[in-house]
Amino acid sequence: MRLFQLGLVALFFYLQYLLWFGHNGIEDYTRLRKAVASHELTNQQLSKRNKLLEADIQDLKLDLEGVEERARHELGMIKPGEVFYRVLPSKQSLRKE
Repeated sequence: MRLFQLGLVALFFYLQYLLWFGHNGIEDYTRLRKAVASHELTNQQLSKRNKLLEADIQDLKLDLEGVEERARHELGMIKPGEVFYRVLPSKQSLRKE
């Protein structure tokens, strides 16, 4: 009977070890939970970025003013017959800052 009790205690400790430190145990579970939370946050950020890009694409497809505005600001384009003036700050104002 004493040997049987010792075997049950040993089995209990072995199962506890597997639960806490074994493959697919609590340690792996918490590590995977953190990884899933991190991936969900990344997915949310990418989803927001995709929605903004989709809105930009729709704006460019439907509105020619948006295309013109982008061409002017990002590419520096001007219409034929327009005169472009670029005002640069003076050297003194750059030194003060």
